[in-house]
Amino acid sequence: MRKVLIILVSFLFLEACVETTVLLGPALTVGSSGNVLQAGFSYGSNMAVKKVTGKTPGELASSYIKEKKEEKKIRKEIVSYLQSHIEIIRNKLASKN
Repeated sequence: MRKVLIILVSFLFLEACVETTVLLGPALTVGSSGNVLQAGFSYGSNMAVKKVTGKTPGELASSYIKEKKEEKKIRKEIVSYLQSHIEIIRNKLASKN
């Protein structure tokens, strides 16, 4: 237990070298639930996601949400553009009759 405490405290001093926020989630899980297995799985899955995508799970979710918002914005612009042109063509056709 003492070794674990020393290691965790050393991470605080090496925060410029180690991304300590990654350790914060699993540490809170262990502290609140006492389930070391769950905390280990959480840490391992976070590191696997970061290794595969190059982003942390939070960054990945944030970029996904931004991407979807941008798609919605583009879709709305296209619909607005098409509606205005449909209206113009209908007016031209109505004036010819």
